[in-house]
Amino acid sequence: MKKKKRFSLAPKYLLLILSVLCIASCILSITNVPIAKPLQDITGYILVPAQRGLNQAGQWLVEQSDNLVTLQSVMAENEQLKEQLNTALQQSSNLAQEHQELVQLRQLYNLDETYQYEKIAAKVIGKDPGNWFTIFQIDKGSLDGIEVNMNVLAGNGLAGIVISVSEHSSTVRAIIDDASNVSAKFAVTSDICNVAGDLTLMNDGRIRVEDISKTAEVFDGYTLVTSHTSSKFLPGILIGYVSEITIDANNLTKSGYVTPVVDFEHLEYVLVITEQKQEE
Repeated sequence: MKKKKRFSLAPKYLLLILSVLCIASCILSITNVPIAKPLQDITGYILVPAQRGLNQAGQWLVEQSDNLVTLQSVMAENEQLKEQLNTALQQSSNLAQEHQELVQLRQLYNLDETYQYEKIAAKVIGKDPGNWFTIFQIDKGSLDGIEVNMNVLAGNGLAGIVISVSEHSSTVRAIIDDASNVSAKFAVTSDICNVAGDLTLMNDGRIRVEDISKTAEVFDGYTLVTSHTSSKFLPGILIGYVSEITIDANNLTKSGYVTPVVDFEHLEYVLVITEQKQEE
């Protein structure tokens, strides 16, 4: 059984036929030939929907192009705003840090005016692990005249004492450290007592005061300063304020708590008194 030969038309001939039809349509559209009307109607049915679709597609492409341009503009503006925000945050952080440093420097200036001892300013450059500055390092050492047992001031009063020295740095034990003991007295009554460091209490912002005479007439809010009987601490340096004074179980002494005047959570600068007790 022979297969029927399929009719095929070369593309160039098809293009030629379509071109002729288009030219003929154009000619008929501008003439009054009766056959032109049906051809115009047929052309309208075919070309008008196609043209409408092409117009809609073109409009959609224009809208998408505009949206893309807008999106790119918004993204660029967003990146610019992010950079401005980061710059503003950095400037705000720097200002806050400078303000904190200024506050501490003012406190050091006031301390320098309050205690008429020879002093040298130092910056805290390190500390032991933990939230509190219990054992910390400063950037002044033996070449700057620092020696062991020199008293250290910060904030509004006594911060600690130098326990070791190298050429360019020193280590300070704060009065809140568990190993610290400071001979103190009540500024109002001159009754002697002992201030003992206690890190477990520092979470409540206080340390211990012990060995107060039972007969001492002292009350909450009284001021504690370093005692003249201390072997290492110079006299009259502010330590803090007492609270919750009670009679001990031995019925011979009283004890209570001290709120230090130094912020041992944010130490940055200190003053080291270069005079020592044994020199007096």
